[in-house]
Amino acid sequence: METELPTERATELRRSRFERLYEGNFHLLLAYALRRTDKAADAADVVADTFLVAWRRLEDVPEGDRARLWLYGTARRVLANHYRSLRRARSLNDKLRGALEVAVEEVEEQLTGPSSDALAHAFARLSGDDQEVLMLVGVEGLDRRQVAEVLGCSRANVRIRLHRARRRFANELQRVGIEPQRSSAADLGDGRRAAGCSDAEATP
Repeated sequence: METELPTERATELRRSRFERLYEGNFHLLLAYALRRTDKAADAADVVADTFLVAWRRLEDVPEGDRARLWLYGTARRVLANHYRSLRRARSLNDKLRGALEVAVEEVEEQLTGPSSDALAHAFARLSGDDQEVLMLVGVEGLDRRQVAEVLGCSRANVRIRLHRARRRFANELQRVGIEPQRSSAADLGDGRRAAGCSDAEATP
């Protein structure tokens, strides 16, 4: 077992594993942080703090692909600590324009000539929780199981939160003059009806 190895050898193995973790996930984590901060320096701080936590808790970091989800979850908590007193419902301007096209892929085919500014304005009016679940699915490309692991909740809860976030986003799109067709609104649906749960059951 590793605990039986000489201290220097154990330290070397620990360092080697951390380096692999860092090299394999740095760019993904930086992109994750950049999409959630207004300044590159803030994103760099988030990444640095996240890997500092990873180094301190290396024994808790899972192997394989789950390590990335663990890092996302840690970065999410680091962000919350950094910006707890700030409201993230601000316009993200140009850096969100590309992300929005993906995040609203179920809606955009039904839209008639929306502008990127209008989309960004509608997205910025959503709560931080709604923005996060839409971006985890639409931008980070995570499935519901992976989103559940990042957010620390069940897949059923993710399904409800995603339905509600999409519905609220559709409402905000209407506010800025972008009108989804009825079929799109029906697809977004009522989270309770789609998941067979009540609001109380959906609360994290």
